[in-house]
Amino acid sequence: MTDFEKERLNARPGRPREFEIDQVLDDAIVLFSRQGYSASSVADLSEALKLTAGSIYKAFKDKRGLFHAALGRYVERSNARMLAALRDAPDGRARVRCMLSEYARLSQGETGRTGCLVVASGIEFGASDPELAGHIGRLLNAREQQLRCFIDEGRTDGSIAKQVDSESVARALLCVAQGIRVLGKTGQNSIAGVVDQAMRLLD
Repeated sequence: MTDFEKERLNARPGRPREFEIDQVLDDAIVLFSRQGYSASSVADLSEALKLTAGSIYKAFKDKRGLFHAALGRYVERSNARMLAALRDAPDGRARVRCMLSEYARLSQGETGRTGCLVVASGIEFGASDPELAGHIGRLLNAREQQLRCFIDEGRTDGSIAKQVDSESVARALLCVAQGIRVLGKTGQNSIAGVVDQAMRLLD
């Protein structure tokens, strides 16, 4: 939780916290991922978060403030999961596979149908909200740079072919990873072979 969120929740000294912020943000993540930002009304959020509209406005100022907080929480959780998945990868190639496999894992079942908040937001805001589109773009660029670093590591440690262009292949793998999440949203779970095919780009 950011200092900004803590300040909002504790704006009235001596008053006990009325709800658990992390749970509220987790519930908001699910709704925004499933329905999108624009289609999620304050009434929808109030029902999903089990909060009055007044409590939402008091804690987050408005729906946009809630979305920003939810997106921050989503990215924080995603990064933690990815770090855990990458922890035991022995080389650059294994790190790339672990990252793609994590995307594939998250595309399965109910989690897959809920969807990725970053992907959903990129599609929704790409042409309509420059501020949010820019923020999503920076998140995707960071993931692409991570892939590029793994490819460069692999070229150095010998697990990835020297002739592989890390910049173009990292961009291609990012597209594969985001596409996997889109397929999961539609309920298409038979994507195990996609990771194997994508890894051929490293040969």
